[in-house]
Amino acid sequence: MSEAHCPGGDKMKTENDTERPTLKNILQQPGNDICADCGAPEPQWGSCTLGVLLCHGCSGVHMTFMEASKIKPLIESKWTDSEMQFLAAHGNEVAKLKYEPAVPIYYHRPKFLEAQVLKEQWIKAKYERQEFMDPMKRQTYQEELREGYLMKKGRDNMQYLSRRFVLTEKEGTLKYYTKEDNKVPKVVIKVDVINASFQPEKIGHVNGLQISFLKDNRTRNLFLYHEDGRVMVDWFNAIRAVQFRWLKLAFPAAADHELTTRMMRMYVKEGFMEKTGPRQTEVFKKRWFTLDNRRLMYFKDPLDAFAKGELFLGQKNMGYSACPGMPEGTQCGEWSHGITVTTPERSYVFTCESEGDQQDWLRHFNQVIDLVMSPQDFAMESLLKHR
Repeated sequence: MSEAHCPGGDKMKTENDTERPTLKNILQQPGNDICADCGAPEPQWGSCTLGVLLCHGCSGVHMTFMEASKIKPLIESKWTDSEMQFLAAHGNEVAKLKYEPAVPIYYHRPKFLEAQVLKEQWIKAKYERQEFMDPMKRQTYQEELREGYLMKKGRDNMQYLSRRFVLTEKEGTLKYYTKEDNKVPKVVIKVDVINASFQPEKIGHVNGLQISFLKDNRTRNLFLYHEDGRVMVDWFNAIRAVQFRWLKLAFPAAADHELTTRMMRMYVKEGFMEKTGPRQTEVFKKRWFTLDNRRLMYFKDPLDAFAKGELFLGQKNMGYSACPGMPEGTQCGEWSHGITVTTPERSYVFTCESEGDQQDWLRHFNQVIDLVMSPQDFAMESLLKHR
């Protein structure tokens, strides 16, 4: 562990030697071992005005957007006695009680590896707009009806055009219209089949959001963005709010925390692999794969509207497995690091560009296969097998 990441290390530099134990004690207080905003381990920065400890990424957000937050590095920076006392008297747990007492259960709290726009808007919502301090304060993402314009990628081209979107809690739907005066929406999506995640690199925009849903038992993708990060994040949380309320209607006996496990989630893993056909003699073709919970989907291009195929990954004791290598005699394509995924019906053969990619895909496959299936998983397995 480097000196910069070592809480309480002997080489930690402060204004003078007598302050060294004080900073050590601060870092050892409950909650101070992770970033106050994204949960990254070993925070390296502190706020002299908010009294929180932050990772490098979130400290940059504070310095860029938070005028009231004075940020300093914990190591190799001079801290006055009053600053140290303030930080010791506050800390992450105290700040959480102050700034986060009324965070809606469906509101997405970003993790440290998630999109930057999520972290920026979470930080601004907490400290600048103070959205979560008053439970009676209603936000735009809590409205029963939301409509506005978002840039949407064309289904068969790379052109993004402005489209009107309408989210209705009463109907539990998200709709979009191709023209201003259209009475009939182009697409109607039930919120209970939506998954949404921020995909800035894939979409090519810092506020890029991918919405996936089932249409005629096939996965359909929409790729959207808005120039204003707050608008895009509010849309994201508005969809989550409606989805949560509809889940409460569908599962009235379920606890709130249980319902959140059925809501929108980040994809487990995405990336390119090559695949062959069912006879394992066909030419290997490069495809973009997305692992979403237990569904492994593949696309010709990362921005395709529809998946070319889907594979369900069930539980190990039901005949599902994933192992390195390929069946004997298989002629691989450009890539040679093979993976064989076995299901009760057949085996699927993929190849990866590197051994690192192969091992990472295998790790994710086996993590999923080792999990016990939920009732919803059994329903999805049946749907994919009999569509």
